[in-house]
Parts: sequence; structure tokens; C-alpha cells
Amino acid sequence: MTTGATIQERVDNVDIALDTMFLLVFGIFIYLMQAGFAFLEAGAVRSKNTVNILIKNALDSFFGGVSYWLFGYAFAYGEGNVFIGFSHFAHTGLTHTGYAHWFFQFVFAATAATIVSGAVAERCDFMAYIIYSTCVTGFIYPVVSHWAWSDGGWLSRGDIYEIDGQMVQIGYHDFAGSGVVHLLGGTVAFVGAYIIGPRLGRFDENGKPIEIRGHNIPYAALGGFILVFGFFAFNGSSSGSITKPGDEESVASAVVNTVMAASGGAFITLLLKRTHTFGDSKWSFLTTLNGSLTGMVSVCAGCHAYRTYCGFFVGLCGGLMYLFINWAVLKMQVDDPLDATAVHFGGGVVGAFAAPLLTFETGVFYNWNKASVLYLGWQVAGMIAIFLWALTLSILVFGLLKKAGILRVSEEYEMKGLDLPKHGEAAYPAEAYGHGWGDDQNTTTIRGLAKNSIGPMTTVIVVQEVPVDRPKTQEAEHPEVTALNKIRKQELLKNGPVETQPGTSDSGTWS
Repeated sequence: MTTGATIQERVDNVDIALDTMFLLVFGIFIYLMQAGFAFLEAGAVRSKNTVNILIKNALDSFFGGVSYWLFGYAFAYGEGNVFIGFSHFAHTGLTHTGYAHWFFQFVFAATAATIVSGAVAERCDFMAYIIYSTCVTGFIYPVVSHWAWSDGGWLSRGDIYEIDGQMVQIGYHDFAGSGVVHLLGGTVAFVGAYIIGPRLGRFDENGKPIEIRGHNIPYAALGGFILVFGFFAFNGSSSGSITKPGDEESVASAVVNTVMAASGGAFITLLLKRTHTFGDSKWSFLTTLNGSLTGMVSVCAGCHAYRTYCGFFVGLCGGLMYLFINWAVLKMQVDDPLDATAVHFGGGVVGAFAAPLLTFETGVFYNWNKASVLYLGWQVAGMIAIFLWALTLSILVFGLLKKAGILRVSEEYEMKGLDLPKHGEAAYPAEAYGHGWGDDQNTTTIRGLAKNSIGPMTTVIVVQEVPVDRPKTQEAEHPEVTALNKIRKQELLKNGPVETQPGTSDSGTWS
């Protein structure tokens, strides 16, 4: 006959197995967001830098895996003090069931690092990328996650207050990382974009932004939809378990509110872009996509505890913040090709601030009392601490990289593209297109222009010939040429002509 104790042990073992599987399966779904970031960023940059941005997104997880294994997880969840952990380095002393927790937290850390790559795209040196990515995944992010998500962190523990004759513990609360992941990542992204400087030709001599278009909107769309899918797991699984009382309600609420917030963010950005409040009175797909992503970022902190109308409202606020931050960043002449600052910093601020206001029953708008006000106070304190930590460390990292002269690629590399000189691979090699049946040297038609731009032995099929007005100057076609020519003229006026060897640049040869 089976004893009660044995039955309870079996139930406990089943709970452990279910929670372990929950973390692993949802962690795998979240990891797919790396593919979403890769496609989104690849579509948003020019074709000459596609391979460069893809390998950076891939290595965010691979280099991040090494740094998080060696010391990142130890700093985040190891036993230590209220500021930092210092055990489980390189998985030392970690149980096999603890591996599931490590993997789940690793995919969150990789996401924080990936946010930054889009902000410095098309001009960040590869070695600089490796250094800053390792710093974010291995130290900057783990320390903050220790503060907010480990049992011993100072934000997680908060303080104990006497309220109505009862002792109540109140601290910072961030269910899925509006502040811990996105506010931090958005801050680092802005600092990186600011210190590295804008791409050549991004702003004219009066500081007016000049649009530099990405090369593939369908890639960006695919990446965006993968990120939407990943966000359902990102927010829905942040309870960290599925067997505890209330877990099923938490997961369901988080997923549904993520849908509502995405809808709210997309709705408000599409509407305001169309009405010319922000934008050019067009139905912009990319703006709408970024608005939906900002909405999902905004709902992270309290997605498990909102009523659905609050989820939609938080998404609306996130969309508004996205448009405002996007405008402000351009006003400061900071070049952020992926709008990482607007999406993640803007959404992170909205999300972390909205949680103590709109959390059902305990939020300020539902229950104005001492506990809710203290909750709001701890939330603001946590946001400020995360911002200052990320700001200080990222200024130090990017500032040292710039001082060492390895932060930014040379003007020659930036003009010609990073794929061939840095990686020896072209995303779209000319010789891979066409067949050779037919020839057309007429450069006044679509077919002729396409054939001559792609390469020899290529036929481009066009249903109807349309005359084309060719640009009179190269500057009209490439705004970065204008900026580069102005720089060269200034150098000539200041220093006189300088003799250089063909195929070389300030950073070396094409090797």
C-alpha cells in the first residue's frame, strides 16, 4: 500500500518536472526572438551590411551564452548580497533541474544585448560589438536582474512597512522586464548610438534628418511577426512556473494583455501617422509595427495583473511614447536605425510606471492607500536606479571603445559596406542572379538599368518598358556621399592634400 508521504513525493516530483518543462519549452520560444531581431534588423539596413548585422545577432546568443555561463548567471542569481551574486560560476554547484532556470534566464539576457545592435547598425566595428555585447550579457544586465528578480536583491526585497496594524513587504515589481530588460537595453542603445555618431549622410548641415531606407521591408515584417510571437512566450512564461496556485491565471492574463497592448500600440501609431500628427499622412507599416512592439514592451511589467482594457490602454500609452521618443531622438541628431531607443526605452518607462497605477485591486487607480503609494515609490526608485546603472556603465564601455579607436569602422568601409571587407560574404552576390538568355545594354529602361547594376550575363524580365530618369549626380542617389565630400573638403582646407594608397583607409587595408 502506498503511503501518503510517497504520494506527496510523487506529486512534488511531477510539479518539478512540469515546471522544468515549462521553462525549457517557453525558453525555446523566446530564443526564436533572436531570429525575429535578425530579420527585422537585416531588413532595416542597406543590403551591403546584411551579413554584418546577421552575424552580430547570431553572436549575441553565442557569445552571450559563454559570458552568461561563466559569470553572468552567477552575478544574477548566485548567493551573494543585495547588490550582486557570486556563486554558480560556470554552473558550479548548479543542479540539473537548475539548468532549466539558467537557460530561461539566458534567453532574457540575450534579448537585452540584441536590443543594442540595431541602434549602432552599419557603422559599429565588429570587435567593439563583441566587447560591448559581452559586457551587457555578462555584467550590466545580470546585476540589474539580481536587484529585481533574485530573492536577495534590494529592489526585490524592498522594505517592510506597518499598514493598518499589519507588516507588509513592498518593493519593486516587474513581471516580464519592462524595466529590467527593455529600459536597460534601450538606455544602452541610446548611449551607443550617441557616442558612435550618426551614419554618413543621416543629417544635413542644418541638422535636418535625411532618410536612409532599409533594403527589404518583407524581411522587417517577418522579423516583426516573429517578435510578436516570441512576446507571447516572453510575457506569458515570466511567472517561472505553471504548478503553483494562480499560475494558470497569470499566464492567461499575460498572453491576452500582450495581444491587447500590441493592438493598442499599433492602433495609435497608425492613426497619428495617418492624421499627420506624427509623420506624413501615410498608412505606414513600419511605424505601425514598431508601435505594436512598443505596446508589448510597455505591458511587460504588469501584464499578469491587468484587466484587458488596461492592457489596451497601456499599449496606447506605449505607442504615444514611441512617437515622442522617436521625434526627440531625431531632434538630438542621434541616429538609431532600428528605433531601439524609442521602442525599448520608451516602452520600458511606460511599462514600469504603469504597473503600480493599473494593477487590479492594488494599483493607485483602484485602491488609493499607503501601500499603493509606496508601491509607486519603489517602482520609480527602481526605474531611476536601472537607468543610472545602464547609463553609467554604457558611457564607460562605449567611451573607452571610442577612446581606443575601435568603436567605429572607417569611412571607406561605411561607404562601401561591411559585408565584403569584414566577412568576405555578400548577402546578394551578383553572380547568383539571372541566366544569360538575352542581352540589353540600354540603360534608359528598367531592364537595362537592372542588368547593368546586377552584373554581366544576367537577364531581367520586365513586362513593360518604362523610361527612367537617371540621377544626374551620385550625391542625389547616396546622401552619405554628400556628407563624405564635405568632410574631405574641410580636411583639404585645413591640412592640404594628403596622398593615400588605393584600397586603403584610416583603419587599414581591405583584408
